[in-house]
Amino acid sequence: MASKVSCLYVLTVVCWASALWYLSITRPTSSYTVHRTYDSISMARKNVSFGNIRTRPINPHSFDFLINEPEKCENNAPFLVILISTTHKEFDARQAIRETWGDENNFKGIKISTLFLLGKNTDSVLNQMVEQESQIFHDIIVEDFIDSYHNLTLKTLMGMRWVATFCSKAKYVMKTDSDIFVNMDNLIYKLLKPNTKPRRRYFTGYVINGGPIRDVRSKWYMPRDLYPESNYPPFCSGTGYIFSADVAEMIYKTSLHTRLLHLEDVYVGLCLRKLGIHPFQNSGFNHWKMAYSLCRYRRVITVHQISPEEMHRIWNDMSSKKHLRC
Repeated sequence: MASKVSCLYVLTVVCWASALWYLSITRPTSSYTVHRTYDSISMARKNVSFGNIRTRPINPHSFDFLINEPEKCENNAPFLVILISTTHKEFDARQAIRETWGDENNFKGIKISTLFLLGKNTDSVLNQMVEQESQIFHDIIVEDFIDSYHNLTLKTLMGMRWVATFCSKAKYVMKTDSDIFVNMDNLIYKLLKPNTKPRRRYFTGYVINGGPIRDVRSKWYMPRDLYPESNYPPFCSGTGYIFSADVAEMIYKTSLHTRLLHLEDVYVGLCLRKLGIHPFQNSGFNHWKMAYSLCRYRRVITVHQISPEEMHRIWNDMSSKKHLRC
């Protein structure tokens, strides 16, 4: 009898020890860090899921707004919100956009809200300059993550969060960059068509079907431990894409449970795949530099790598020659 009790005691101790050890290695961390390397235990755990853990965000996006425009959509929901990814030193580009295609007063009867997206700079002087710029133009939002190329995904998610929180009744959203020229006539009247019923679960741009680049020298290098699959889901080039405003909240909420990638447009594609939303190809979105001609630019929606000086020249030419036929 004693031996049986002894065996039972030993078995109980072993079970409890095993349970405590297991809990110790599966307890989630509280830090918000995207790790590129993993120990053998983490690698063994990454495909394990538990009901009580899946509900916890792995990317809580717990950043505060340092600069915000929460009342920008308060009185009248815009037809289109334009989110422009930019950096602190690109004042000339922002000003060129304000004075050309991004002017909120270009289309009478169609409300457009233009916002520039930034993170926090490591240079306090640049942060102060952006704060002063914001006080003048009221078109800048900033969260307290470090503004860098590898944080472009956070910048886009900030824009999605802003739309979902402060402008959820908008009809459409455009995400683009500060070196993009946008043919607003084609965007508004040919693509979005204000007089038609707004679309839902809609996403369009220049669709790319590709796979990760494993060359460490590439700007778009993707390590296998971060993305082991051989192909990306279809995604729209981050130089410019359009989506219905309902998608902003869907992507933002999906991102809370989707492992971060530094390639912003690829990451948005991953979220769309989870949502079952397929981006539509639109040849009007160009993600490359295109030599200017009036007729050529009249046919497109976006053109990449446009300087502030070119922005003014193209806009003035297209505006003054609307009567000319191609």
